[in-house]
Amino acid sequence: MTDTETMLAEHACAKLITEYAALLDAGRWEDVAALYLTDGRMSRPTAPDDFIEGRDAILASFTARPPRISRHVCINIRVDVEGGHAATATSQILLFTAEAAADGGLPIQSPAPPMVGTYADRLVLTDSGWRFAERRGSLDFRPAPR
Repeated sequence: MTDTETMLAEHACAKLITEYAALLDAGRWEDVAALYLTDGRMSRPTAPDDFIEGRDAILASFTARPPRISRHVCINIRVDVEGGHAATATSQILLFTAEAAADGGLPIQSPAPPMVGTYADRLVLTDSGWRFAERRGSLDFRPAPR
């Protein structure tokens, strides 16, 4: 790969990671699941060793969750392209949650501090663009006792 091809692949992978967060916050579960390979797998930061396997199971796991208001902030995205069709990436995530306001105005931010975690990703270039083969989440800090 040329330097330019590598930079384009790195950018596309970083864009996939930020798109994932935006789709999560929008509650667009089918679109989130579509970012995985058919046999892709994921684990949430709160359960890093509990993988959900397969696009259909990933979709089911999101649709089974109660509705929530969230904002995921992705930072420190690092991508390493391995040849032209595979890459690994890491990123840190800040998760803010909120409750709907009774007056219909801006949601009310949770008094709990944001969760801080890391994702380790394996990505594959497909005919549809870069997709997650695996997303493994983990927490960077233990939540404070309440």
